[in-house]
Amino acid sequence: LSVSHVTALFKDPQSAIPQGTMLAIVITTIAYIAVAICAASCVVRDATGNVNDTIVPGMSCNGSSACGLGYDFSRCASQPCDYGLMNNFQVMSMVSGFGPLITAGIFSATLSSALASLVSAPKVFQALCKDNVYKGLEFFAKGYGKNNEPIRGYVLTFVIAMAFILIAELNTIAPIISNFFLASYALINFSCFHASYAKSPGWRPAFRYYNMWVSLFGALLCCGVMFVINWWAALITYAIELFLYIYVTYKKPEVNWGSSTQALYFVNALDSALALTTVEDHVKNFRPQCLALTGAPMVRPALLDITHTFTKNNGLCICCEVYTGPRKLCVKEMNSGMEKKQAWLTKNKRKAFYAAVAADSFRDGVKSLLQASGLGRMKPNTLVIGFKKDWRSAPATQVENYVGIIHDAFDFELGVIIVRISQGFDISQVLQVQEELEKLEQERLALEATIKENEFEEGKRGICGFFKKASTLNISKHETKKESTINTIQSMHVGEFNQRLLEASTQFKKKQGKGTIDIWWLFDDGGLTILIPYILTIRKKWKNCKLRIFTGGKVNRIEEEKLVMASLLSKFRIKFADINIICDINIKPNKESWKFFEEMIEPYRLHESCKDITTAEKLKRETPWKITDAELEAFKEKSYRQVRLNELLQEHSRAANLIVLSLPVARKGAVSDYLYMAWLEILSKNLPPVLMVRGNHKNVLTFYS
Repeated sequence: LSVSHVTALFKDPQSAIPQGTMLAIVITTIAYIAVAICAASCVVRDATGNVNDTIVPGMSCNGSSACGLGYDFSRCASQPCDYGLMNNFQVMSMVSGFGPLITAGIFSATLSSALASLVSAPKVFQALCKDNVYKGLEFFAKGYGKNNEPIRGYVLTFVIAMAFILIAELNTIAPIISNFFLASYALINFSCFHASYAKSPGWRPAFRYYNMWVSLFGALLCCGVMFVINWWAALITYAIELFLYIYVTYKKPEVNWGSSTQALYFVNALDSALALTTVEDHVKNFRPQCLALTGAPMVRPALLDITHTFTKNNGLCICCEVYTGPRKLCVKEMNSGMEKKQAWLTKNKRKAFYAAVAADSFRDGVKSLLQASGLGRMKPNTLVIGFKKDWRSAPATQVENYVGIIHDAFDFELGVIIVRISQGFDISQVLQVQEELEKLEQERLALEATIKENEFEEGKRGICGFFKKASTLNISKHETKKESTINTIQSMHVGEFNQRLLEASTQFKKKQGKGTIDIWWLFDDGGLTILIPYILTIRKKWKNCKLRIFTGGKVNRIEEEKLVMASLLSKFRIKFADINIICDINIKPNKESWKFFEEMIEPYRLHESCKDITTAEKLKRETPWKITDAELEAFKEKSYRQVRLNELLQEHSRAANLIVLSLPVARKGAVSDYLYMAWLEILSKNLPPVLMVRGNHKNVLTFYS
């Protein structure tokens, strides 16, 4: 261990250190054995020190070495004696040719060992303090001089050494010191074993005769010897080690040592993932594994928060971002941001993964994510996407891509959750303003520091006035720039809007007060519409919210259908506060609501009936996303239903904390993109946060536990 701190002095440390270590062990072992044999050949076990204690005639010999030499030291069995191998620590001086030489040797050996410890220990301790693993030790991380010497560590080591020396009893000190040395050796041996057991490719021991099981045996042997030497010191040592380990595990310091623990995590995760692939899916073990189209996680935190609420410690959450544009630039930007965005998730305690792809179009990128995300059984089964609030002003291709992504998710047998909040999810504008203001503040502080420095330097030369004038000009320019930026921001009237947007972006982080989660279960989609709100209610932030169930029914069977629904939910073991049977879902909406819907879709209608056949067919081919008269007539009842549902939602669920309702599905190729977006718009307009949920028609609930 001492040699490992001076590896730079060796030409080939990889071979020199093992050879030197083994040679040193062999030589010292031979020397110790030789000394023991020599001492045992010259000195008896116990002696009184009185040469007159001889055997008198007629006395029987007890077979000891002293008796064979004609001495009677039998009284040493009943009272302490000061001489002999067991009692006299000066035996080596006594049997040596020149006694002071032994004293000088002991002093030299002690000095060399002490110096090695006094030099190496503070450097190791300094490295530990620099990593800031244990808070409060940064004081000892500071180095001095060209070689960054840990002088503070030297002082601490000296104080600790003096504390042990002042005990002034070698037999008391030795067991304690030996315990700590053995603990270090045990940890080193176990670390070698653990690195081998974790099968890390980076662990490549060069020692020819290395064996992981020998390392484990060495660790166990050290632990056993610790208890043999001094059991209470061993217990204290283990308690200290356990405390330090628990502290590091709990605090999770931001260091990366490439430890064998990380390698073992990977091996265990890999084994578990492979084991999962051999297990068939079962409805009892269904859990939402979500692919959330958040973009950069910090840009749409509310979408991430609501998804994380029902996946935390329960399912998989992958935050996805699609880069579109020139391939080279996209790939470069994507690669540079991967670690940063995953680190943001970790820092904000979001148990989620970040995934990104570069693609020619947004839809192509999402298709790739839908098909390739996940690993084995740990792959997404639900797509979570925010509602496209700007669909009326966005280019038609964006709307087409948005609706196409929903169809793609169903094609790949994923459930879909569309989340809508009134303020929207994207806070990139707010983040940009914050970054600009922070940058301006940093520039201002840097400028002030530069000005002060210039004034100090130039003031000595007698031209301080010139620089004051220049600095005033610089400050005025900076202030003008800052005021211009602030005025621009204020002129855009974004201050109040940004505040509301920020509050909305954190609404799912807060603990929800007493209220309700209203479930409008209008279609049987396998139970996902029921399962998601149930998972929310078992979370700490939503536990004060009760479930209210709304479903369609007939007027003359309200009580019967209530009983049937209550029985069904009881079998599913889902607690609910109320069940409401809505009988007038299928009636026509009022004229004002329908007029609003017609006005909303008017800009996107084709009105082919007012044109000649040739022109109408041409327009259909050129603008397939527009709403035809035939389409509007064919799906008039469904349009009525969406408008009517919004009226009912306004009536019954206006005060709910969250609304979860069945997502209407548009037949691909039959319903135009803008008509479908109009359905989603009118269905969720002017409401509390809404989750529009549609499963993939695979059961996610079962009666059996």
